[in-house]
Amino acid sequence: MGFFKNVFGSSEPKEEKLLPWIALTDLNQLEAIAKASATKTQFIFKHSTRCGISRMVMNQFVAAYNLDLNTDLYYLDLLSYRDVSNEVGYKFQVMHESPQLLVIKNGVVVAHASHGAINDMDLAKFV
Repeated sequence: MGFFKNVFGSSEPKEEKLLPWIALTDLNQLEAIAKASATKTQFIFKHSTRCGISRMVMNQFVAAYNLDLNTDLYYLDLLSYRDVSNEVGYKFQVMHESPQLLVIKNGVVVAHASHGAINDMDLAKFV
């Protein structure tokens, strides 16, 4: 029976890893993020809920994310909050992509990546 379990997977539910996401839903949060980044690194993960690639990258990000990082981790559903997504690009001077991760320190983006490059980032070096 172990062979079939290894090939086809277990029917037992996997425990999901929950990240300390902060929903980014309001334009006013962007100024608070910039201000907080003076003392604590801020991450913004922009996600398209209709895109399979975005979902895959987000799942990989969640699986690899180190919960010990002392950061604030924002989640932006860019389809539901298009105005916030647009303002992120203007405020932090980063061209829109999806999925996209922005690393903000001292009010500016110090690193960003999109698609598979998100999971290649060494986030610990920005904390």
